[in-house]
Amino acid sequence: MEVSVSGTAIVILLVLILIALIVLIVVLLGRRRTPAPAPAAQVPRDPFAPGDQVAGDPRTLKAGDMVEYLGVRYFVRGSVRLREGGFTWSEHLLDADTIEGTKVWISVEEDPDLEVVWWTEHEIGDLTPSARTVVVDGVEYRREEHGTADYTSEGTTGLGVQGRVEYVDYEGPRGKYLSFEQYGGGRWEAGLGERVPTGSMTIYPGGGA
Repeated sequence: MEVSVSGTAIVILLVLILIALIVLIVVLLGRRRTPAPAPAAQVPRDPFAPGDQVAGDPRTLKAGDMVEYLGVRYFVRGSVRLREGGFTWSEHLLDADTIEGTKVWISVEEDPDLEVVWWTEHEIGDLTPSARTVVVDGVEYRREEHGTADYTSEGTTGLGVQGRVEYVDYEGPRGKYLSFEQYGGGRWEAGLGERVPTGSMTIYPGGGA
């Protein structure tokens, strides 16, 4: 009788061990099949955000800052801040040591997206901003805007501390622009512009406020 009880206990023990093994295998397989958590969604970030140390923020440009574009570095000589109604934008005159006798500047505006345009002075010749379309160097530009803005200047710009400017803006294909400006009723000046691709320009803040 004792042998029978002992044999029954062994069988029960083996059954319990077997059940425990089956439960363990099921748990392990369940863990393996658990899908990995989905990666957190990437929040789009502004490449020109103030915290970005690679590109810098063109919205804070001022005299004394340095700009690197297409492998060449320029110092910001002065800035012109413009306002027309509730709309504001800025233009920054750069040193032109590598382009003798030619003015180089960049404009920065948000309308509503941030747009940075690289400008070079263009000899106006017989050009006038009265036509609806203008052809320069084989590129056709169509008139987009015409207005008058108040401005204030900082640093070296060749302008007074404040005044008014009349402008006529033309737009061409593939991010090309033509702009006419007339400060204080003087002669028209013209510039050819190209949109600066995101990440192609680096800004190094200068000293001072």
